[in-house]
Amino acid sequence: MTTHEPPPAAVFRCRGFYTFMAHESIEALSALTELGQIKLGETDLNGVLSRIAELARRGLPGAAEVSVTLVRDRRPYTAAYAGETALLLDEWQYEQDAGPCLEAAARQATVSVPDAATDGRWSGWAARAAAAGMGSVLSVGLPVLDDVTGALNVYGRAPEAFDEATVALAQTFVGYAAVAMVNAHRYDATATLAQHMQAAMASRAVIEQAKGIIMGRRRCGPDEAFAVLAKVSQSSNRKLRDVAAELVADVQRGP
Repeated sequence: MTTHEPPPAAVFRCRGFYTFMAHESIEALSALTELGQIKLGETDLNGVLSRIAELARRGLPGAAEVSVTLVRDRRPYTAAYAGETALLLDEWQYEQDAGPCLEAAARQATVSVPDAATDGRWSGWAARAAAAGMGSVLSVGLPVLDDVTGALNVYGRAPEAFDEATVALAQTFVGYAAVAMVNAHRYDATATLAQHMQAAMASRAVIEQAKGIIMGRRRCGPDEAFAVLAKVSQSSNRKLRDVAAELVADVQRGP
């Protein structure tokens, strides 16, 4: 086994990038450039994850199939994949709770399987990978959030598919992928919060309208009007907003 500790984030952005430019193909440069140009307003987190898998397969020399493993609350799952065999091999790891992608995610390290047919780790998982047509595997720890870890899993058909330059490139790619994922997560969280706030404001507006109708009909104060709405909500087992919306709609329809 060859284990490579990933360099710090600063190295990802500076030294790793220029090493990549000097030694890797135009295709790899294009993939990394596209990764940095993902427009969050045009996709969601799942879309970003799928794009990461596709770009890694296209840009990493020797990559036949790629997947992205995420681990939340100690539960791993494949969040995106480019190739059905990658998904199958990931799921075999989850079933036995052992394998290179889980080790890479847990240690936030890079785990290499140069020759799957002769690797005896993980209760025979590597041999199963070889039998499935993948001769080598490279998993790189993917830092995401405090409560979520992950790994980029790269599967090659031939043994020794990933040399040192490809390992360095994969680590650089993961650095940029992590930034894209965190940004996408924050964008989704912000959009969701905005939607919740809009819904809350709409609910409050319709409830205030309904209170005004009740106050006019009963000549009562706002507290009593709210109590009337709350009582109907409880007795009918419906949300307060729905009760209020029905009352407002009835009034708007007229007699």
